Amino acid sequence: MTVVYIDLLFLLNLVANYLLLLAAGRMAGAALCRWRIGLAAAAGALYAALIFLPGLGWLALWPCKIASGVGMALIAYGGERRLLRVTVLFFGASAGLAGAVLGLELLGSVSLTLEHGVFYSRIDLRLLLLLFVACYFVLSLFFRRVGRHGGGELARLEIALNGGTAALTALVDTGHSLTDPGDNRPVVVADTRALSGVLPDWADAADPIASVERCHALGSRQARIVPYRAVGVDHGMLLALRVRQVRVDGRPLGRLLVALSPTPVDDGGGYQALIGGI
Repeated sequence: MTVVYIDLLFLLNLVANYLLLLAAGRMAGAALCRWRIGLAAAAGALYAALIFLPGLGWLALWPCKIASGVGMALIAYGGERRLLRVTVLFFGASAGLAGAVLGLELLGSVSLTLEHGVFYSRIDLRLLLLLFVACYFVLSLFFRRVGRHGGGELARLEIALNGGTAALTALVDTGHSLTDPGDNRPVVVADTRALSGVLPDWADAADPIASVERCHALGSRQARIVPYRAVGVDHGMLLALRVRQVRVDGRPLGRLLVALSPTPVDDGGGYQALIGGI
């Protein structure tokens, strides 16, 4: 008879669920809300623990498992435009992790799961956690931008900043992959000249580090440095500002980061900003 320690079972599945939900969100290009992802992971871990309580074995049935997965996706990403894509990717990532665990079990002749496919291993705790983290990084590295290439249409962009509003024409390019590392939301890249009327005095796109220092000296945390890579530029830096509101064709996107390009983003002058998948 296998003795199951509920606290250990909960911990392992909490970590696995969190990393899987995070990876699915990054792959789909969805906005990341860490506390919601954590809450969804905890709900899934609680479900895994309940399966082994007396009289609750029916929770291991496939309809219950599917409902649990959908519920976790709704908790973490409910209201997100890419909810369906995130949900599908979450189930796909879960299947990939399950396959990796099964392969490790076959190679090492060691059990890392219980009879219902729930992650649990009292002996190989560190190995299982390492496997979770490794699978997460593999998924994020190779599939982070799955299905996000394409686009190329122009849109009207409104940026509310420093008490004013600037109207620009933006190229909506889903292959544009610059994102805010904090919440995975797209970063707008705008021609500095198009925002000259609403930029604060301390903002200088040609000297991002000094600009951030001047901003912080004034007691504000509005400015930050955003690293980027482009053709001919391996390690570039852009000055980015957290603006009050960004609207694309009248649709509010919230307080996005706007990175200031010291050079025009379009040689032909047809647009003054770039934005990724929205």
